[in-house]
Amino acid sequence: MTRRRPLRSATADEMLTTLGRLTDRVRQGAERQQARVELAEALQRSMLPAGLPAVPGLRVAAAYAPARNGLDIGGDWYDGFVLPDGSLGFSIGDVQGHDVEAAAFMGQVRIGLRAVATATPDPGEVLRRANELLLSVDHGLFATCSFLRYHPATGELESARAGHVPAVWATAAGDGGIVEEEAGVPLGILPGELYPVQRRRLSSGGAFVLLTDGVVEGPSYPLEAGLEAVTRLVRSAVQQDVDAEELAAQVMEAAALTEHTDDAAVLVLLHDPVEAAAAVRDASGIG
Repeated sequence: MTRRRPLRSATADEMLTTLGRLTDRVRQGAERQQARVELAEALQRSMLPAGLPAVPGLRVAAAYAPARNGLDIGGDWYDGFVLPDGSLGFSIGDVQGHDVEAAAFMGQVRIGLRAVATATPDPGEVLRRANELLLSVDHGLFATCSFLRYHPATGELESARAGHVPAVWATAAGDGGIVEEEAGVPLGILPGELYPVQRRRLSSGGAFVLLTDGVVEGPSYPLEAGLEAVTRLVRSAVQQDVDAEELAAQVMEAAALTEHTDDAAVLVLLHDPVEAAAAVRDASGIG
């Protein structure tokens, strides 16, 4: 009499085979998803500057974190470049939307700001002209933005803001806070908008930190609380003489507390006292 194979053994074999197939499918799906995420991140990063300018007495660093939802490509950017007169231009901003169209529009805004900045030295005028330019192309999207111009010879920093998150500052003396300045509406909304300019002299050593809302705001984390937390962090970092790259990384790490799924960008300007920076420039022969 032939003995039949126990039913439970056959069932166990089938379960193992099925489990193996499912594991392979999950693994392949995860690999495909990871590839898609990496592709999205590469696309976003390709639209950011390869490097940032610096002069004696000023160290500049940036950090960027992509959106956490895979292919939700964000429109956050940062930028820094040398202007024809030797001053430095900086911008940071956030385009409405989270898709390839928003990312492409972000690239256009960033390059447009560079082009306009070479034609006028005034940050408010840069934003005004950029606003009119975006309205003329009738893209249907808008962007918040801050634009700054730094004068190495005097340590003067000029800034204008178009509906963007305010900057944070701190000095080596232990002072610090949120930059209080009037701001115009985001770019691409209203024609004829004017953007007030604030001027400050970075006479003492310290930090000036620009960021996007993905760093300081989350679903249950108010913007004010995020800005206050970053202010405390920046003040402590300046007191500990943290370098620009490390400070940018610390601010970006703090963004995880907001549980924000949006992308995020940070731009750090660490400055020496004007007198010390001027001494370095004179010693190096830089005018």
